[in-house]
Amino acid sequence: MPVFTVTGDIDPFLHVSMTRGDTIYCESGAMVMMESALDLKGKMQGGIGSALMRRFANGESFFQQHIEAVRGDGDCLLSPTLPGAMQIIDVGQHQYLLSDGAFVAASARVELKVRTQSLGNALFADSGGFFVTETSGNGQVVVSGFGSMHELMVEKGKDITIDNSHVVAWDSSLHYTPSITTGTSGGFFGNLINSQTSGEGIVLRFSGNGKVYICSRNRASFQAWAAGGAR
Repeated sequence: MPVFTVTGDIDPFLHVSMTRGDTIYCESGAMVMMESALDLKGKMQGGIGSALMRRFANGESFFQQHIEAVRGDGDCLLSPTLPGAMQIIDVGQHQYLLSDGAFVAASARVELKVRTQSLGNALFADSGGFFVTETSGNGQVVVSGFGSMHELMVEKGKDITIDNSHVVAWDSSLHYTPSITTGTSGGFFGNLINSQTSGEGIVLRFSGNGKVYICSRNRASFQAWAAGGAR
């Protein structure tokens, strides 16, 4: 079974130690280095239909990189597209939903499937439109967040509100709903004004029991700032 290890403090690498016969798959362009015992191929994970749906769901590349230890044991280094931390998540007993662009790599027995979500979540949650990516199977999946990452535990009766741009992944058993305000009253127009004046925009309210992984930086805000500075 491949062993994932996050190595480095600032903009870390994902180190993968593989024994002969192991296979992992990762986002296109993630491979930085691999030893000669390993082979790299581009494949459509789950066929053309699944590849297309994942492309629309969370911005993954149509083809993913598959790395296999075919000539013996070997190591490789992977990195996400944007700078920031990575989190190794065990899946099996718990499955997770992934935000746009969060996927880095997974062991071969983990699948990324696409499911539909409600109209409200599709329009406001910024989590893949009408489709959202969910893990299945058993193994590990690695996700990345812009900036540093932190694990939150949602407990029954203690709902958590999170800016949607900071959500990376969450337990699929959690209930989540988008909102345009962090308040609980004031009517639609009052909440809309509060959303604009507070600068929060869309937030997600999580309830139930399970983990949520968040990142410290807002990717959309950074991209807008960078584009503005370039002019």
